[in-house]
Amino acid sequence: MTDIAAIEAAALRLAPMVRRTPLLWSDTLDGIAGRRVLVKAECLQHTGAFKVRGAANKILSLSEAEKARGVVTFSTGNHGKAVAYVAGRTGVRAVVCLSEHVPAYRAEMIRALGAELSIQGHSQDEAEANYRRLAAERGLTPVVPFDDPHIVAGQGTIALEILEALPEFRRHADDIPVI
Repeated sequence: MTDIAAIEAAALRLAPMVRRTPLLWSDTLDGIAGRRVLVKAECLQHTGAFKVRGAANKILSLSEAEKARGVVTFSTGNHGKAVAYVAGRTGVRAVVCLSEHVPAYRAEMIRALGAELSIQGHSQDEAEANYRRLAAERGLTPVVPFDDPHIVAGQGTIALEILEALPEFRRHADDIPVI
């Protein structure tokens, strides 16, 4: 289980790699919800999504031997972009496994960030099977999109930023929707 200490450590580790994103008020969503709504603008991250937080925490947590072997993941887009971005910034070789159904523009974004693409299969399950095969065959270090304490702690840094921006959030969490 990921605890607050792991999330705070992640925040320090990934600070040079991610943007602190603002909380934005949304009049439109306020009208729909009938109360004040805040949006955490993770679309402003370098890769356009919050996934860079988990990828950065995971890759920056690897040993030098693990980094030297390179990393591998599977994705339908955002996690693959995040892994490619962080790996490229840190000089780590990355392989991203995609299925044939991932749109070409997403694959090209990942390739443009410097990752090797391995496109196989017609489903995410087949892309994941390819990822497992490549990890075993090449000795690559896995960077899964979920179910990893480093990924979870990295994503959890969003909550720290919300609490820093809105200390009253702890007292009134039911009254302040955050998307």
